[in-house]
Order: sequence, then C-alpha cells, then structure tokens
Amino acid sequence: MQFVEEIVVDEFLPTVRSLLAGELRERGLTQSDVADVLGISQSAVSKYAHGDVATNDRIANDERVEMLVGELADGLAAGDTTRVQALIEIEVLIRELEAGGDLLAQLHEEAVPDLADHGSSFRIHDPESELRTGERVLSSLRRGLRILENSSGFTSLIPAVGSNLVACVPDATDIDDVAGVPGRIFDVKGRTTVPAEPEFGVSEHVANVVLAARAHGSEATAAINIAYDSDTLADLTEEGHATAEFDETDDIASSVGAVIEDDDDVTVLYQTGGMGIEPLIYILGSDAESVADTVRSLI
Repeated sequence: MQFVEEIVVDEFLPTVRSLLAGELRERGLTQSDVADVLGISQSAVSKYAHGDVATNDRIANDERVEMLVGELADGLAAGDTTRVQALIEIEVLIRELEAGGDLLAQLHEEAVPDLADHGSSFRIHDPESELRTGERVLSSLRRGLRILENSSGFTSLIPAVGSNLVACVPDATDIDDVAGVPGRIFDVKGRTTVPAEPEFGVSEHVANVVLAARAHGSEATAAINIAYDSDTLADLTEEGHATAEFDETDDIASSVGAVIEDDDDVTVLYQTGGMGIEPLIYILGSDAESVADTVRSLI
C-alpha cells in the first residue's frame, strides 16, 4: 500500500527542490543563500547541484512545474516572495497534480494499479484559501513598496502625516482585511523610509478610504495617500484618471462613499484641507503595483 503523499515526498519534492536550487543559483544566490531560502543544509544544496539527488523527469518536464519554479525563483531571489508564500504555492500545485487523472494521480495509479478502477480525486486543499490570498496581497504590496523605494523623487510627494500604500483581500470588510505599512512611509533626510514589513490591520485612514470606495461600487483593491498639489492633480487628470473632491470629516467613509456612488470610475480622490487638516490626494488602483506605478509616473 502506497499513499500519494509518499510520491510527493520521494519524487515531487526532491525534483522541485533540485530545480529551484538550480534556478536560484543562476540568479546569483550563493550556496548558503539557497540553503537559507529553501530551509535545507548547504550539503543538501551541494548534492542537488551535483545531481546526487534522484529526480523524476516527468515531474521536472511538466510545464506547470517549470513555470512555478521560475516564478518562485524570481520572487525569492528579489525578496518579493516569502518562504511561506512559496510553500503555499507549491502546496497548491501539489493538490492540483493530485487530482484524478493528473500527473501525481497518474504516478500514484502506476504505483497502485487498483486505483485506476475508482477514478478517485485527491484534491483536498482549497487553492483560494485565506492564507494563500493574504500572502498574495502581501507579496503585491511588497513589490509596490519596492517600486516606491526605488523611485527617485517620491519623497517630494510624501505628506507631513506620511504616506501609506495599502492593499486588501477581495472580500475585505474591515481594516483587518487591509494590509499596509506599520507607522506609514516617511521622508527621512530625503530618503523614502518604510519602517517595517507590511501587515494586515495596521492602517486605518487609507484603509478606510479603499474600503469605503469598494463598499460603494469601486473595484479598487489598493490605494495610497500623497501630498495635494494642483499640478499633481492636473497630471493625474491628463493621464486619464477620473478625479473627485470629497469633504474631509470625522466620517471619511461616508464622504468617500458619497463621491463613489456618483461615479464609481473615480480613481483619484482629493481634499484641499482645512483647519488642522492637511490637503491630500488618494490614488486608487487594481493592485499595489499599479498604484505605485501611477505614483512613479508623477515624478
């Protein structure tokens, strides 16, 4: 009796680790770096590199495996993908390949021929789990923050209260469903400073803007606040953004909601300030990277 998990452990994981170790080395990571990223010993990395670990050619040549390994290698090497996210993505692919008739199911049936008579499906994990969805949002947010950090001149757009780039899960209902930068993004001696890794539930103001917009018809899942300037607003309009002014009140959700209800195509919201209120522009977008790209275009 052989379980499909045994095929995963004995054939799939050694093959994927070997492929991933090779891809990471090609992207300039040292043997020590690869060991740290994959959570294995340097001696294990050396064995993969010298072909001392048996791999399965059918698994290695599967297009989905090749594609995922390439994507994970890019993300892990650049720091845009966490080890947790990589683990989740590999786990999801495993469950896909375990489904009846697919690659791992075929290998399992070959090892246990009687299974072919049952047409069983071994898909036991939901690809759209909350953990996977949350990790995707955080990964997108990290990439967006990287764009801002590498954009010379972004500090000129940071308001006195600081900026925050936020992104939410598809079914977001409150600030715990929105990820942002703890402590906001600040200009420290002319340098864009992101004080900590993005987390869920740490932004209130910008999170409430995107939540209010979504609650009233907007499809935006990400947003950022920047300093208000009439020239900046004009540039955004010239780029094709629909802009709208709203009143800054204690109930920002109602103010934003009223504007979006009138036109859910609005992607730029702004308020010109008042007594003790700094004027701000809020840029909405489909994801954190697109919002960051919009900001970069203003510099």
